[in-house]
Amino acid sequence: MHIDEKEISIFDTETTGLEPASGDRIVEIAALRFKGGQRLGQFQSLINTGQEISPGAFQVNKITAEMLRDAPAPGQVIPAFLDFVKGSTLCSYNAGFDLDFLKHELELLGSRLPQDLPVLDVLKMAKRTLPRMERYALWFVAERLRVERKQEHRAFSDVEMTFEVFQRLKTILGSKEIADCESYSRLFSVNRDILENFQAQRIAEIQEAIDLKVNLKIKYLSTVSAEVSVREVIPREVRRDGACAYLVGYCCLKKDERSFRVDGILHLEIL
Repeated sequence: MHIDEKEISIFDTETTGLEPASGDRIVEIAALRFKGGQRLGQFQSLINTGQEISPGAFQVNKITAEMLRDAPAPGQVIPAFLDFVKGSTLCSYNAGFDLDFLKHELELLGSRLPQDLPVLDVLKMAKRTLPRMERYALWFVAERLRVERKQEHRAFSDVEMTFEVFQRLKTILGSKEIADCESYSRLFSVNRDILENFQAQRIAEIQEAIDLKVNLKIKYLSTVSAEVSVREVIPREVRRDGACAYLVGYCCLKKDERSFRVDGILHLEIL
C-alpha cells in the first residue's frame, strides 16, 4: 500500500514535566488526522490532572494553572483522543516521549494501548532522510526544510509543524522510490514487535542465501548518505551489534567486503 493511501494521525502532548514515571502528567494533547495531503479532522484539548506544572515545563509551554482550571479531566479527554485516532497509524516527533506519557495516562485509567497499534516517529524519518545534521530539534529540521512556521511549544502548533515536516520528508523519500507503508514501518516504526519481525524475516532470507551459497540483490538505504542503491552481494554472515544486525558480504559494485544494516535493506532477492 502507498503511504498516501494510509490514514495517519500526528499527535503531540504538553506535560507537567519530563518523567511520567515520576508522576508527571499530560496537560494538553492534540492530533491531526490526514490521508496523503488531505486533512480529515483535528483534535485538541487541555487536561486538568490536578497536577502542578513544573517551572521548567512552564518555561516551554506557558500553560498556567488558571488555563487548566476548567479543562476536562483525563477520563474524558484520553478516551476521546483514542476514539479520534482509531483505525489510523499514530505518528509523532520523538514518538517515544509522547507514547510514554500516553501509556501512563491509560494505566491510571486502567487501560492500555493496543499492542499492535502502528506508530511512526518523524524524528527517525528526519535522521534517516537527512543524516549528519548538527541537531534534530523539530524547529531546526523544520527550518532546514523551509517550513515557514514558528514552533510555539503548544500541542496543536507542534502537530501542525510536524505535519509540514512529515510531508516534506515524504517528498524526499518519494524521490528515492520509498513510498510504501511497509518501508515506512520498517524504517520509522517504534513498535518493537514490528521491527523485530521485520529483522527476523530479513535475517532468515540472508541465512537462506548463505546456506545455498548464492548471491543476493538488495535495494539499500544508506545510513550515512541516505542514498538508495541496488547492490549484488555475496553474503558471508549476519553480524549483530547491540540491537542492530548487519549483512556482511562482498559487494560486487564496490568490489570490497561491506556491511549493510539489515533495517536499511528495502528489498531483497535471492539470485
